[in-house]
Amino acid sequence: MTLFEALREDHQKQRTLLDLLVRTEGHTEAREELFVRIRKELEKHAAAEERTLYVPMMAFDMTQEKARHGVAEHHEIDELVAELADTDFSSPGWLVAAKKLQELVQHHLDEEEHEVFQLAGRVLDEGQKESLAKDYLREMQAAQ
Repeated sequence: MTLFEALREDHQKQRTLLDLLVRTEGHTEAREELFVRIRKELEKHAAAEERTLYVPMMAFDMTQEKARHGVAEHHEIDELVAELADTDFSSPGWLVAAKKLQELVQHHLDEEEHEVFQLAGRVLDEGQKESLAKDYLREMQAAQ
């Protein structure tokens, strides 16, 4: 398995959780549980992805700018998650912010899968892609 395959699997998990989250209504246990799950998933994924994808990309001129952009988007996502955590779960504004989070994460994942991975694939060799996948999976497991 390569790093890109491992990341795509987790990206699909994030898409599914966010889709379920925006379908919830009011301050329910389901909404709260899904929010906690997606928050943890986004946090551990971003941390592991930054160390195993973006840090190696920053070593190359060709991929440095794209890596920095990806890290900046992680920070935007973090800020929106924090805003959601501070908003009353029954507030109409909560669902608006949750949908904004879904759009932001979807944009980020699509950009990674259609631009970042191709660019990183040009600077990382096959051995690195496999080794970084193992590092990523190890970090995700440790963050459980």
